[in-house]
Amino acid sequence: MKTLYSKFVVTTMLVMIGSLCIGFLATNTYYHQVVKEKNDAKNVKIAQDMAKYIESSKPDDLDNYLTTLGEIGYQIYATTGSEGDFFGGEYRDKTLPSNTVKHVLNGEIYHGMRDFPKETFVTGFFANELINTIGVPFTYENKQYALFIRPDIRLLFSEVHTILGGLILVMTVLSLLAMLLFAKALIRPITQLTEATHQLAHEKFDTLLDINRADEIGQLAVSFNVMTEKLQENDRMRKEFISNVSHDFQSPLLNIQGYVDLLKNPLLADKERQEYTTIIELETKRMSTLTKQLLLLTSLDQSTRLLKREPYRLDEQLKETVRKYRWQLEEANVQLSYQIEPVTYDGDAGLLQNVWDNLLTNAIKYNVEGGEIHVHLQESPTSVEVLVKDSGIGMTTNQLQKAYDRFYRVDASRTKQGTGLGLAIVKQIAELHGGTVQMESVIDSGTNVRINLPKL
Repeated sequence: MKTLYSKFVVTTMLVMIGSLCIGFLATNTYYHQVVKEKNDAKNVKIAQDMAKYIESSKPDDLDNYLTTLGEIGYQIYATTGSEGDFFGGEYRDKTLPSNTVKHVLNGEIYHGMRDFPKETFVTGFFANELINTIGVPFTYENKQYALFIRPDIRLLFSEVHTILGGLILVMTVLSLLAMLLFAKALIRPITQLTEATHQLAHEKFDTLLDINRADEIGQLAVSFNVMTEKLQENDRMRKEFISNVSHDFQSPLLNIQGYVDLLKNPLLADKERQEYTTIIELETKRMSTLTKQLLLLTSLDQSTRLLKREPYRLDEQLKETVRKYRWQLEEANVQLSYQIEPVTYDGDAGLLQNVWDNLLTNAIKYNVEGGEIHVHLQESPTSVEVLVKDSGIGMTTNQLQKAYDRFYRVDASRTKQGTGLGLAIVKQIAELHGGTVQMESVIDSGTNVRINLPKL
C-alpha cells in the first residue's frame, strides 16, 4: 500500500519535472516567437560591421584578424567559394549548401539564425551548426568572400553563468529536501492519529494525542482528544449502567426466588403466605416499572426520535394525574392541593405524562406522615411553568447535585423501592421540549421541582 509520504514525494518530483518541462517549452516558444528574429538582426549588424571594417581598413593579415575575432567569442567561416577557413570555436556540423555560399557571394545576406528550423527541445540559439549562422559578403584584395559567423556559446557561459547555474541547482536540491522534511513533519501527526484510532478501535479510551500545533492538524488533534475523553466517559457510564441494571434486576429476582421457595412449605401459615405473596407482587411491579423506564430512556436516547407535538389541555392532564394517584395519597396520609390555570400546550402529551407521574410519585414516596404536596400550573406569554412542591424528607446539597444521574438513589432507607431513573427521565423529556428543570431541596424541609416549557 502506498503511504501518504511516498505519494507526496512522487507528487513533488512530478511537479518539479513538469514545471521544468513547461518552463523549458515556454522559454523555447518565447525564443522562437520573440528573441530569434531580434538575435538574427543583431548578429547581421555585427557581421556587416566586420565586413565593413575589412573593406575599409584592409588589414594586412586577414587570417590573423579573423583569428582574433574568433578568440574574443565568435565562430567564423570565411570562403571564396572554392576554398574556405574556420576561425574560433569548432562547429559540430559544418554542412552548408553550396547555393547558400553562392547567394552570399552575389551580395545577399544569409539569415541562417532566423530561418533555422524550429525544434521542440533544442532551441536554435544553442544549435552549433554552420547553417545556424549569419552570412554577409565582403571584398578583400579584389576577391569576393562570404563571411559566416555566430556567437561561440561556450565562451558566453562565463563564471557568472556558472555561478547562477550552481545557485539554481543548489536551490533545487535544498527546496526538494525542505519539501521532503516538511512532508515528514506534516504526516507524522497523521500517523500518530491513525495509531491512536486503532487503539480506540480496541476500546483503549485512555489514548490521547500529544500534538501541540496551531494549524488544522492541531485542531484535529484537540477534537480527537475531546472525542476520546467523551468516549472514555461514555464507556464508564455504559459499564456503570450495565452494572446498575444487573444489580437492580438481580435484587428483586433473588427476593422473588427466595419467597417462592418459602411458599413451597405446606406448613406455612396463611398470614405468612399472604405476606410473602405481597412481597413477590411488589418486587414484580418494581421489575415492571424498571423495564418500562429503561425502554423509555432508550427511546429518549435515540437522537432521531421526533416529538409528537400537538395542542392539548395540560391542565386537564395534571388534574387527571392527581386523581390517578389519589389512593396512594390516602394510603400515605399526604394532603394534596393544586392551583391550575386552564392551559393549552403544544407538546408530546405521552412523554409529558411520564414527567408528571415521576414527579408526583416522588413527592408521595419521599414525603412524611401527614405531609403536604402542592401542584401549581401557570402560563406566561413565552412559556408554561409547572411547580411540584412537597414537605418531605428533602435532600442534601451533594444529593441534589447527583439527583439527575441514572440509578442514583439516596440512602437505602429512603428509596422505598425506587429505580433511580425517574428524575433522569424528567430532565431528558423537558430538554427534548426545549425546557429546563430546576430543583431546590432542604433536608427535612421538602423539595421544589420547577418545570419550565417554552411555547413554540
